[in-house]
Amino acid sequence: MTHVETMTQAQGISRRDRKVILAASLGTVFEFYDFFLIGLVATEIAKAFFSGVNPTAGFIFTLLGFAAGFMLRPFGAIVFGRLGDLVGRKYTFLVTIVLMGGSTFLIGLLPAYATIGVAAPIAFVAMRMLQGLALGGEFGGAMVYVAEHAPSDRRATYTAWIIMTAAIGFLLAVAVIIPLRLALGADAFALWGWRVPFIISIVLLGVSLWIRLRLDESPEFKRMKAEGKASKSPLAETFGTWRYVKVIIVAALCILPAQAVIWYTGQFYTLFFLTKVLKVENLSANMMLIIATVLTAPLYVVFGKLSDRIGRKPVYIAGYLLAALVTIPTFHGLTHFANPALERAQANTPITIVADPNDCSFQFNPLGTSKFTTSCDVGINAVANLGLNYQSQDAAAGTVASVKVGDRVIASYAADAADAASQKTRLEAELKQALAEAGYPVGSADPESVNSPAIIALLCVLLALGAMVFAPTTTSLLEMFPSRIRYTAMSFPYHLSAAWFGGFLPATAFAIVAATGNVYSGLYYPVSIAAACMVLSLLFARETRGTDISKG
Repeated sequence: MTHVETMTQAQGISRRDRKVILAASLGTVFEFYDFFLIGLVATEIAKAFFSGVNPTAGFIFTLLGFAAGFMLRPFGAIVFGRLGDLVGRKYTFLVTIVLMGGSTFLIGLLPAYATIGVAAPIAFVAMRMLQGLALGGEFGGAMVYVAEHAPSDRRATYTAWIIMTAAIGFLLAVAVIIPLRLALGADAFALWGWRVPFIISIVLLGVSLWIRLRLDESPEFKRMKAEGKASKSPLAETFGTWRYVKVIIVAALCILPAQAVIWYTGQFYTLFFLTKVLKVENLSANMMLIIATVLTAPLYVVFGKLSDRIGRKPVYIAGYLLAALVTIPTFHGLTHFANPALERAQANTPITIVADPNDCSFQFNPLGTSKFTTSCDVGINAVANLGLNYQSQDAAAGTVASVKVGDRVIASYAADAADAASQKTRLEAELKQALAEAGYPVGSADPESVNSPAIIALLCVLLALGAMVFAPTTTSLLEMFPSRIRYTAMSFPYHLSAAWFGGFLPATAFAIVAATGNVYSGLYYPVSIAAACMVLSLLFARETRGTDISKG
């Protein structure tokens, strides 16, 4: 390293490095923007592509299409990781951005179910799978590309800018959709307006391509190729060498699962909790999450820089510990500041389902095909659909279930009874009246009682935990492997954990809530994984700060 280069690094990021970081970051922002659009317009997509089935099943199938993108990410990591290790980082960048941008643009143009029938949902899921493949090759490649330009003592600081793009991409998608909804109105947005964010992504694709075509190949990859040290078979070397397989197992099962669930809890589960459980108006909840995201985005760089100074493990293990300790209390705090009337009612007048336990079914139905017809199932559904806590009390065999709100008892009914329609009307009316008398808020949370600054502060706590663990873990991951297989070896465990632990967090949490009747019990999933990964990382993860990534 020359004296000039040393002086430049001491003064800050060089002009060349700023260009590298900016180019890689902007491209990745656009890819995450494309990827997150599906979840934000799931209701409209369900109506467009799954109108041949009932609305509930259509919405669920849309979410499964969203999940398909997550499931394909590990395979994209293998496909494009191999390409990146064989041909180069820059070339793979170009392929992934075209694949992502092209499939996103085509989703905006796909004919609806009413026009082409069953071909519509098939085409939609196919495009979603292409998006998952592309993102599986994109994020790891961007991390590797920037890391191979970075000085060893500031590697996490540099790569943190790439990591920040996940939050910024989500933010960009929300920032496009919310004004569009307000400008067009609900009917026009549902009919055609939801397609606009997908169609305009072609502009983002053009910008990304222009930026990436101006990049050079990473210096580490060029050095490796010049010295003849490139791997001829990255997949065979990665998965056929025990010492690398062992590192992948440690990364995928001991380190990264907690990072995935902590980040997705803050970025996605909070929005569900605010809108569906606490009944905060949708636009208000989105705006609070946007503000919190903006406020916490710089923390990715802050914690990346901290891990460059004291090590990767101390930072992310501290993040896992904090997440295990504060996540559930923070969600209780959200309830207190978003819907205090609900909090008081749940404490003063708990709801109880009194039923024969053999009459009660597991209340999780991801495919929308099961029928819950017993009096216990009907009673649970009536309460759960309102997003309310309930507890269970056993009754004698054959007893018709009832819903107790404090001292008031409301009889349930069997959904297959002859008079089920009138019984449904009666149950809903009596339950609504009992809840109102007990002080439960009916409908949306009272806007006057929503403490927005306090909610934003609590959201910042959860998002800060995601920032705290993201940069140190992913930078440590890429430092675990040599240059010749780095793209393949680091991308696969990252996307495997992101897909199977983070991507399925909502479905897993919802299942736990449905089974227990406790709206906070779904949080045991991310909390238990954070606690487990803290212990496993202490036992099996190694410190990687200062690793010479050109060796091996």
